[in-house]
Order: sequence, then C-alpha cells, then structure tokens
Amino acid sequence: MENFIFSLNATIPIFLIIILGWVLMQVGIFNKEFTTVADRYVFKIALPLLVFKDIATADIYEMFNLKFVLFCAIGTTLMFLGVWLFAHWYCKDKSMIGAFTQAAARGSAAILGIAFVENIYGSSGMAPMMIVSAVPLYNIFSVVILTFGASDADTADRSGNIRKACINVAKNPIIIGILAGCIFAFFRIPIPYIPLKAISNIAATASPIALLVVGATFEGRKALAKIKPSLVATLIKLVIIPAIFFPFAILFGFRNSELVAILVMLGSPTTVSCYIMAKNMNNDAVLTSSIVVLATLLSSISLTAWIFILRSFALI
Repeated sequence: MENFIFSLNATIPIFLIIILGWVLMQVGIFNKEFTTVADRYVFKIALPLLVFKDIATADIYEMFNLKFVLFCAIGTTLMFLGVWLFAHWYCKDKSMIGAFTQAAARGSAAILGIAFVENIYGSSGMAPMMIVSAVPLYNIFSVVILTFGASDADTADRSGNIRKACINVAKNPIIIGILAGCIFAFFRIPIPYIPLKAISNIAATASPIALLVVGATFEGRKALAKIKPSLVATLIKLVIIPAIFFPFAILFGFRNSELVAILVMLGSPTTVSCYIMAKNMNNDAVLTSSIVVLATLLSSISLTAWIFILRSFALI
C-alpha cells in the first residue's frame, strides 16, 4: 500500500494538471492562440533551461560509473531502434510512425527522474548520471525520428531528409540546453546564485505549462479514434521495455538508486515534451497527447508493480 500511495503521489498530480488544462480550454480561459504561444515557450525556453539546470548542477565526477553510463546509452539506443522498427511494421498509417515511436520509447527521465529517486532515497543518487547518459540520446533520436515522420517528409528525397535531421538536431533548443549543461558539469563551471535562481524559476514552469497545454489541446473524439495505437504504445512504454531490459540491468549488478534510475529511464510515463516536439515538428500531436494522458494515468499502477517486484527481490 505504501508503494501504491507513493506512485499515486508521483503521477496523479500530473494527471490533474492535464485535466485542469482541458477544463480551462472548455470554459474559454485558454484558447488556441495561447496554446500555440505556450508550446513555443516551453519548447524553446523552459524545457532547455530545465535540462540545462539538472545537468549543470550535477556532480558527475563524484558519481561517474562507466558501466552504468554505457548501459543507459546502449539501452536507450536499442530501445528507440527497436520501437522504431516495430512502428514501421505496426502503424498502417505511416504518418503515425514518428509520434508513436517517440511516445512509446521516451519517458520522463529529466522531469520525473531526480524527484522519483529522491522520494525513495532522500538524494538524487544516480539519476543525474542517467540523465546525462540517456536524455541527450532521447532528444537526438526523437529529432531524427520526428524529422523522417513529419507530414512533409515525403516531399523531400532521402538525402534531403538526412540533411534536415542533422540540421534539426544541431538547432534543437533542448539539445543545445543539454550540451551547455554538459559543458558546465564537465568543467565544473559554477553558476552564481542570482542567474541560477532565475534559471530555476523559469525551468520550474516547463512541466506545469506543458501539461496544461496537453490538456487544453486534448481532442477526445480524435484521441478515441486512435485508442488502439495509444494502448499499444503505452503497454510498450510501461511494461514491455522494462521487462526486456531489467533482467540485463540486474545481471550487470545494478542495485538500489542505480536500479531506480534505470526504472525511470525504462518505465516512466511518456514525457510531456514528446507532445511539444511532435507538434512543433509536424507530427501526430493528437496521438502523442493521447499516449501522454494514458501513460500518465496507468503509470501509477505499473510503477507500483515494478517497485514492488524490485523490493520483493531485495534489489532496492
């Protein structure tokens, strides 16, 4: 029961903010112009500052573990490639491939990771190292996959799409934030209190505004029309991916905060930034928002189950 309450505390507040966004849209407080501007703000300002702060303020030298870093990086790569191949086979509507792949593979590592580990262990543990190892790849793979899955992708040749993907990776604000954070972390560049406080305040707006926009733009009838792929993507994200990779993590000797950080990487609900990126890169935003809502709701059950299993085997 304690584990179940813990997972509810981590996920239900997120779901309630999404519902609030939908309600505010229905009563006319939000409108399409607001959601468009809010999308752009979160994508270009708030989320990049959030990942920058998380990485730049982490002491990566103290917690560096090469085996852990390689596992997170290789696991993330295999996870995205595997889901992408499955999406090409599963999605009859090829315009859904990019959104399906990103939403089924990409979890709330940066947003949920540190908070989740701190709730269990009282400190961030290996979460910042997981973020450094996996989140840059999350964003690089997402940009590439969404570039090839964009609604206008078929109008360009293959070499043009590859060139466009490289350009999108280089100019993606979230990736720029990650790279800047890595530079500050690796060279241990201190951030003075005043700018750090300002950055923290702006970064703190990323999740609530993004969640409100997901709720505000959630189109129930269109989402219900895509409920089957949404359910499949959610099952992949919350159950299948962790079930495939957890045995290897245990075999490699990862325990305690390392395993919890890996749980966040593998089995956390689809991050709201998936919706922001899908919409900004001309992919299926309706499918993405549907998966975000569904995965967020069901993750309270799946995360509870994974924590219970890990604790039952004295792994955490």
